[in-house]
Amino acid sequence: MERNPKGRSFLLLFSLCILSSLVQIHGKKQGDALHSLYKAKWEKSGIDTSPFQVSDHHENLNSKVYRQEGLKEKDLIKRLPGQPLVEFNHYGGYVTIDESAGRAFYYYFAEAEQNKDSMPLLLWLNGGPGCSSIGYGAMQELGPFRVHSDGKTLYRNKFAWNIAANVLFLESPAGVGFSYSNTTADYKASGDSKTAADNYVFLLNWLERFPEYKNRDFYISGESYAGHYVPQLAHSILYNNIKANKTLINLKGIIIGNAVINYETDNKGMYEYFATHALISQETWYAIQKYCKFSPNATEVSQCEAARLDADSEVFLNINGYDIYAPRCFSSNLTSRPKKTNIMNLDPCSDEYVHAYLNREDVQKALHANVTKLDHDWVGCSKIVRPWGHSAPTVLPLLQEVMSNGLRVWVYSGDTDGNVPVTSTQRSLSKMNLRTKSPWCPWFLAGEVGGYVQVYEGDLTFVTVRGAGHQVPSYQPKRALSLISHFLAGSLLPYK
Repeated sequence: MERNPKGRSFLLLFSLCILSSLVQIHGKKQGDALHSLYKAKWEKSGIDTSPFQVSDHHENLNSKVYRQEGLKEKDLIKRLPGQPLVEFNHYGGYVTIDESAGRAFYYYFAEAEQNKDSMPLLLWLNGGPGCSSIGYGAMQELGPFRVHSDGKTLYRNKFAWNIAANVLFLESPAGVGFSYSNTTADYKASGDSKTAADNYVFLLNWLERFPEYKNRDFYISGESYAGHYVPQLAHSILYNNIKANKTLINLKGIIIGNAVINYETDNKGMYEYFATHALISQETWYAIQKYCKFSPNATEVSQCEAARLDADSEVFLNINGYDIYAPRCFSSNLTSRPKKTNIMNLDPCSDEYVHAYLNREDVQKALHANVTKLDHDWVGCSKIVRPWGHSAPTVLPLLQEVMSNGLRVWVYSGDTDGNVPVTSTQRSLSKMNLRTKSPWCPWFLAGEVGGYVQVYEGDLTFVTVRGAGHQVPSYQPKRALSLISHFLAGSLLPYK
């Protein structure tokens, strides 16, 4: 989930997203062999693998590569309105996903500030499902710019992730942000499987447009419901590399933050966090433990529903659940002159500034966005992509798959997030029954504890970021940059 300016309850939105559909591990022959391999490993680990069935409708995605000549040059952004001068190139534009359906995804790409030819390529995905990677990831978290309170001008993010990588932001699926389809049925057919397939087609075509990145080390990152998007896209890449018997996309690892990864433990862990952070009464917590099952297929009894409703109202009606210690936005009006900014202190009304900026006609023209003149405004979290048709109850086997292929997997958690909190992630990862390689210990930045880290066998690293909410790079940009830099380098976070 992403921070929502309307203040909707996480539970209500989460309930819309999490259905009882099954994880689909696609393919025949080699795909079936992969499934059998990982199923056997999971049976040894003692985890139930019965929900993870093989589907036989994996498409020949390579056939969907369209001509890209000359499009990179057209996508070059000369300068955004109100933008400070920079010394790196950035691009924005559309990549066709399905020409017959008229489906196209919008991207924004910021090349590395220095050494772009040797820096890795990092894809960022926001979650929701239905939230914008431009409006959140690029404009409020890890992108090179933030929006002033006037909604017209930008200022530099000195802890932007394009210090450490060439960063690609993608708005998906169709109906999110500036991404669209001329076939309205696409908006009603959204779900995990379709999003993973479309994101893979996007990557193939984008790499044709930017061929210098074809063999570059590639990493996928994201947060919240991108805890589904990231490993599902990684699965598609691994499957198609094996199917083609060559490296089509040079995937090296994935990193996800405050991520939705396992319905049962994610949900229960949220209420555990409320209880252990003095947000709900002990009576409410006892009732939740006694009456609630949290199974994705369970019908909860009325006592459970009542207790969860009490907990949600005690938390979400009064505080910012995305950072339980952060202020809320009480004045969403734009200012005639930009307010003084401090990159270390997120303005709680940033949503409003970004909304105003991205709906300016001159901004959209500079971004090469909204070229078809959509019948709706740009919004941070789309209401068009509803209902969410397929949502896996867990992606833990896909994390195992990525690890089993020798790739790097990091999971991080801002420790003041109440929506997908650290307790949820800890409980979910514990279901994988991994042995500890390096025990829990603090990591440091500039002499301060930046958070805590634990490394598991199989190259899975779990990191907390101290004092960070749901969108870690928004609340702790300096620590977030240290985190991503060490992840990309494959190095341990500093222990002193």
